[in-house]
Amino acid sequence: MAELSTLARPYAKAAFSYAQQASDLKGWGALLATAAAVSQSEKVRELLDDPQLTSDQRTDKFLSICADDLSDSGANFIRLLAENHRLALLPEISELFDALKAQAEATLEVEVVSARALSDAQSQKLTEALAKKFEREVHLHNSVDESLLGGAVIRAGDTVIDGTVRGRLAKLAEATNS
Repeated sequence: MAELSTLARPYAKAAFSYAQQASDLKGWGALLATAAAVSQSEKVRELLDDPQLTSDQRTDKFLSICADDLSDSGANFIRLLAENHRLALLPEISELFDALKAQAEATLEVEVVSARALSDAQSQKLTEALAKKFEREVHLHNSVDESLLGGAVIRAGDTVIDGTVRGRLAKLAEATNS
């Protein structure tokens, strides 16, 4: 995985730099997300791996699939990736682009998995606390997993906060067995 990230990083940075200069971070984020989703399709993977097709034919077919969602500059970016045999990196490029975008916009996507749905007041309080802790604007996404018993797991970037009953019991068991 680290190798893919290393290969994708220059492309993500280039796309981000271009999108930032064009004041179109949102558009490029959507473009890359669409292209990444298309590249993950099994039929498209077969197409990209077809040895009977030339590089130009693969590129043209790929572009025809997502032509409605690509600007001219987006299509040029896809051509560049195809020329360098990097279309398979689109999911990683999209992910890295989104991270660069979030950093530039000082936003943070936070996923909260809780035993029960959070009330509006709880969501607001948690959002404010996390915004203060991470010094960023927080976008909270809540999902419910009733198997947690109680509490919540918070994922914010690389940070994971396990405040579940199960997690606390596991820590307690580990501490008593040490």
